Amino acid sequence: MFLFLSKLLPIFFYPLGSSCILLLVTLVLLWKKRSRLALIPVTLTFLLLFLSSNLAVSHAIVESLEFQYLPQQIPTAEAIVVLGGATESAIPPRPWIELKDESDRVLYGAKLYRDKKAPLVILSGGRVDWRPSSASEAEDMATLIETMGVPRSAMLLEPNSLNTRENAVNTLEILKTQKIQKILLVTSAMHMPRSMMIFKKLGVDAIPAPTDYTSIQNDQAAQSSTEAAILDFFPDADQMRRTTRALKEYLGILVYRLRGWA
Repeated sequence: MFLFLSKLLPIFFYPLGSSCILLLVTLVLLWKKRSRLALIPVTLTFLLLFLSSNLAVSHAIVESLEFQYLPQQIPTAEAIVVLGGATESAIPPRPWIELKDESDRVLYGAKLYRDKKAPLVILSGGRVDWRPSSASEAEDMATLIETMGVPRSAMLLEPNSLNTRENAVNTLEILKTQKIQKILLVTSAMHMPRSMMIFKKLGVDAIPAPTDYTSIQNDQAAQSSTEAAILDFFPDADQMRRTTRALKEYLGILVYRLRGWA
């Protein structure tokens, strides 16, 4: 039940969900012939949609998360831990496993192995039972990195976790069994602050190896042309998605801290 509510309730805090609630309030006010009051939720809806889909606003919120852990010289460790959330199962008519935007995690984990940063790759991720799937995400990730030259003998799969907290808890059990002390933690840059909080809380010696950056340094300065500035001013669905992803992380951090998980 917690998992379901953790997916359902935040929807109404994100820009699109909040806007739908405000528009419902508007309809109620108009139905009760309180047209002047209806201007308030309509105005709030406009501001919410406009600001959340604006490049400058989206960039600022996303950067506040992604730039907490910038790429560094990656040391060697005993294992590379790759967190799930990056693939879709090969369900017809898909011919094979499909990659989501966050799939850089899987590719980067394989690269670190091929760069000999660790002799073992731990793949962590399950599938919720109310979504159709043909395999756990850990198994899908294993199939992908095997095509990149990572042998199955160098992989350990954790196929049961359904959120970041479970990623960390279940991975910790594997680390204890394998007597592994130090890991490279691979996940999206936006997801890394919450992930590091949880792994550190559990006492795991995790070195951040972020990837999947949606912002780049000096991004705003690089887009200085008048044409770019005009286009960036107007609403964009991709920017709203980035804003929503960032808000999801901040909400997750808040909830995990309240529960004592981070």
